[in-house]
Amino acid sequence: MDTGPMHEDLERARATFHALLAQATSAELRRRSSGTRWNNRQLLFHMLLGFLIMRALLALARGFSRLPLGVSRGFARVLNAGTKPFDVVNYLGSWLGGTFLPRRGMDALCDRTIAALHRRLDRERDLSRGMHYPTRWDPCFQDFMTLADLYRFPVQHFDFHRDQLSLN
Repeated sequence: MDTGPMHEDLERARATFHALLAQATSAELRRRSSGTRWNNRQLLFHMLLGFLIMRALLALARGFSRLPLGVSRGFARVLNAGTKPFDVVNYLGSWLGGTFLPRRGMDALCDRTIAALHRRLDRERDLSRGMHYPTRWDPCFQDFMTLADLYRFPVQHFDFHRDQLSLN
């Protein structure tokens, strides 16, 4: 599989994240986003969080792909049943990160995280492995996601939330 487009998408998201953060005024970052309970700064951290959780998502997929499909299907059902606690943790984590992590910290974390994803993607041998995921946790999750789908996920998540920012 040609990973070039995935690398390009990661870089586009990285550059866009830096531009959004650099161009926004402090007042704009404090302004409520459109369609979420976060302000713009917290939503930007949530957009970054999509990249940060990739290590766990990829590890889950690698592990569950070695098991019968029914195991990951059952795991996804259990996670779907726990959507309400997940939503609370997701909200609070993004609120905390977006409230207290300085802009420079968000920029640096973005660079380190996406660089690590590039390196990991370059080492992948079989992007067709995958597992079932909890579709109620995120609008970008599919019932079954391969490693290739997972590498596309944080950019899709980023683009989805980009439209909710209320920056000028």
